Amino acid sequence: MKKHGLDEKEMELVKLLMADCETTGDIQAKLKRLFAGTIEQMLEAEMDEHLGYEKNSVSGNNSGNSRNGYGKKTISSEYGECEIAVPRDRNGEFEPKVIEKRQTRTDE
Repeated sequence: MKKHGLDEKEMELVKLLMADCETTGDIQAKLKRLFAGTIEQMLEAEMDEHLGYEKNSVSGNNSGNSRNGYGKKTISSEYGECEIAVPRDRNGEFEPKVIEKRQTRTDE
């Protein structure tokens, strides 16, 4: 049964979100952190795909390209500005899709 247009999983997420929020500002701050964290996880998945192996996997040894830390990037969204960590590869060939190079705004 849908309550306020939310399914059961979404209602569970709402309950978790509310757990330590006292004001609407608390909710907005948490949504902003969750948005940034989700973007970072998507970038990590893109890097896994790009390199052909998961982070810390031995199959990446001597592969010719590897992870090379992170760059910081500030992006603007409907949640406001947030800083994200964008993974880098040693050869500089990683072209992220979720947030492209030089992209600073998300309108989707």
